[in-house]
Amino acid sequence: MATAAITSFLLAFAAAVGGDPTAPSHGIRPDTLLLRDVMVVRGNGTPPFGPTDVLLRGNQIESVGKFAGKEAPAAEIDGSGKYLLPGFFNLHGHIQEERAGIAIENEYQFSLWLACGITSVRDVGSPFDRSLELRAQSASGAIAAPRFWIYPFLNNGKPEALRQQVRELKQKGADGLKLFSMDRDALDAVVGEAKALGLPTTIHMGVEETTVLDCCRLGMTSIEHWYGVPDAALVGLQRFPPDFSHSNEIDRFRWAGRLWREADATRLETVLRAMVDAKLAWDPTLAIYEASRDLTRAQNQPWFRDHLHPGLAKFFEPDLASHGSYFIGWTSTDEAYWRENYRIWMAAVKRFADLGGTVTCGEDAGFIYQMYGFGYLRELELHEEAGFTPLEVLKQATVDGARVLGVDASLGRIRAGHLADLVLVNGNPLDNLRLLYPTGADIEVDGRPVHAGGIEWTIKDGIPYHGPTLLERVRAIVAEARRAPKPAAPGTGGAGGTGGGCCAGG
Repeated sequence: MATAAITSFLLAFAAAVGGDPTAPSHGIRPDTLLLRDVMVVRGNGTPPFGPTDVLLRGNQIESVGKFAGKEAPAAEIDGSGKYLLPGFFNLHGHIQEERAGIAIENEYQFSLWLACGITSVRDVGSPFDRSLELRAQSASGAIAAPRFWIYPFLNNGKPEALRQQVRELKQKGADGLKLFSMDRDALDAVVGEAKALGLPTTIHMGVEETTVLDCCRLGMTSIEHWYGVPDAALVGLQRFPPDFSHSNEIDRFRWAGRLWREADATRLETVLRAMVDAKLAWDPTLAIYEASRDLTRAQNQPWFRDHLHPGLAKFFEPDLASHGSYFIGWTSTDEAYWRENYRIWMAAVKRFADLGGTVTCGEDAGFIYQMYGFGYLRELELHEEAGFTPLEVLKQATVDGARVLGVDASLGRIRAGHLADLVLVNGNPLDNLRLLYPTGADIEVDGRPVHAGGIEWTIKDGIPYHGPTLLERVRAIVAEARRAPKPAAPGTGGAGGTGGGCCAGG
């Protein structure tokens, strides 16, 4: 099967650049598109089936089953040896048009997301007006980009002023709200107003007076990262050293790596059950903190060589002026604590899911050595490390993400009548999630190493995007930017900027 997949991949690439006239054109929606002889992973947790055919008409899935139409489809893809998945939901993304003062083209970030199978992004806290523009352009097909759900950012403040801000954001077109580090009266005011207006809410909790139990009490939609969960299970307060400064990110992230071990196991079980009872979803973003437990791995990811934008490279360098770039004097002891942190954290996420909680997938890339798209695929691997099967992970990445966004009636699974957001993979990702990486993976065939896999096509709203073509464009953008980096325009900073703290915080 692996050999067949490699051959099919090469044929598809030739077709995409002008060979087979029945093959789809990159970035152009055909009237009808037939994906023939694919193995189908529905997205709802049921096992794959096939080989079978999936017919798309315009931007919808028309049928799932052997094609017997009298009229030939306008375009066709041979799916022999390939797996078809629903498009992925990235529930923690940031549209970033600069890093470290260097401009980053939208095409770079959006091409990476699409090449990694991401067709939907919950944008949490990027410059609001610009995100609204890009959401509209994506919806109309004017740009090659995922679908966007815009959750603008709210910080602490006076309750009445925050209520007014919520009303204004709703009127301007917010899909939901991303909250950060709020006192209890402020959180109560924002969530109360949001619920009255029908706006879902998510939160990045920090070290503050509120915990995840406040989120449960208020009926929030979801939480990001993990702060607020172990905090609610502490006996007393976390034991910080006397010279600790929360304003110093070295301190903040170092001691964040010691928090989970202080949580009381009995209390933690009570907290997890409360989250499940409150129907509070959890988007853990495991990938974004991984550098804290293995800095050498994070700094030497193989795709950095040809695909890492100089703006990201500069922003990742240790420098306290760049949020999340705190690796100054990072020690083996710090990593040991963070490895323990991960063991307890992952066990808590798995226990939460076993109790009936909803877990989703998000990357928070653009910080801490994580690239857009690649960070998301690493997130899927880490969910498997946490104890979920690949089929469960793909359900979290698809239908569960759609459910949290409230769009599972039209997206998140492969089903007739649903919108055509799909991912075609060379090989079986249920056997090896690394086959999803657009750069491929090393596999074994008859005792010999073979480089194979990769997402061949990402289809968003019925528009097929050829994975290798997207990645080729990314490499060209990176090569040009390395020759002559462009300064960022004023006001184009993504969430967290170069010194902010709304994401990946400790």
